[in-house]
Amino acid sequence: MPLFFHRQSSLPTATATSPSYSSKLLKPLKPHPATVPTRTPLPIIVFSLVSLFIGLAGTIFAVAAFRRPTLLPIFRCGKSDDTFRGFYSLSKSRQVGDKIGGLVDRPKLLGFVGIQTWFGSADRRAALRNTWFPSDPAGLLRLEQATGLAFRFVIGRSKDAKKMAELQKEIDKNRDFLVIDINEEYLNLPWKTLAFFKAAFQLFEADYYVKANDDIYLRPDRLATLLAKERTHPQTYIGCMKKGRVVTDPKMKWYEKSGHLIGNEYFQHAFGPIYVLSAEVVASLAVARNNSLRMFSNEDVTIGSWMLAMNVNHEDNRALCDPRCTLASIAVWDIPKCSDNMASSTCTVLALVRNRNVLKRVFICKMQ
Repeated sequence: MPLFFHRQSSLPTATATSPSYSSKLLKPLKPHPATVPTRTPLPIIVFSLVSLFIGLAGTIFAVAAFRRPTLLPIFRCGKSDDTFRGFYSLSKSRQVGDKIGGLVDRPKLLGFVGIQTWFGSADRRAALRNTWFPSDPAGLLRLEQATGLAFRFVIGRSKDAKKMAELQKEIDKNRDFLVIDINEEYLNLPWKTLAFFKAAFQLFEADYYVKANDDIYLRPDRLATLLAKERTHPQTYIGCMKKGRVVTDPKMKWYEKSGHLIGNEYFQHAFGPIYVLSAEVVASLAVARNNSLRMFSNEDVTIGSWMLAMNVNHEDNRALCDPRCTLASIAVWDIPKCSDNMASSTCTVLALVRNRNVLKRVFICKMQ
């Protein structure tokens, strides 16, 4: 028996007479019509391009804004700048992402206190920051929240670039200035005071506006208590009231060039180092044209003359001019001892001694 054998396939085998393909002719397929591409309408193309351009422009602007250093926002009244609120708004905006950091354009306060200063008073400002005046923006904000009083150093401008550069360094460090648009000179003090009240009224909605000098020791808590006192008269003028002979000798300190309009004796008015005006009084000053108000040589006399033209209540408070630190003192400073029978040289010497004693006095008060 053979080892291998072939099984016949059950499939039919092709023969010569039986072709391997069907003899029937295949019908040719009908050709399909060619698909013609549809053209996009021109308006849709234009709209798509414009949308793409806007999207790219927005992306580029967002990236540029993110990479650009943030500028310090400044709260202004004309050319008067509140450097503290500009700094605080920037800090808050970085923390919470708010545009203005929760600050309103004209915050409501019990009182706004402007410490009048000038370019040669850096040592005085440093002494105040080491005693009762906060030394940083956070402390200034805490004091405002605790007492309802806002405090700023008030200073004008100078054409001296060096002085302005030094001031800018101090502003960048402390952020506690209200820079007003006036040339900083002693002879401009009445105009500076009016500019201060106008700027303060525009920037802050306070019940009272306080003008103070940079050579006093102040108790903010006691000042707040004084201002919070209920008063029936809406137009109030608070300070240490005084009278005295009009100085008509040009060689003497506090010479009054327009003394002939006043007479022999001054009318009642407050000492210049610190006094308070209510909101209604300041509102009247804020809308007055600068040339419509008479300016005397001395700032406190000028303010007192304006108060005579208004229906104000003169409130005399000796705690605002205490020469010693006591439990009732609100403001401590040396009342000038010069009078019309003293030589101008004597007044000058006393003024210099008073200036040197300012730093000692504020530290002595701090310890009591």
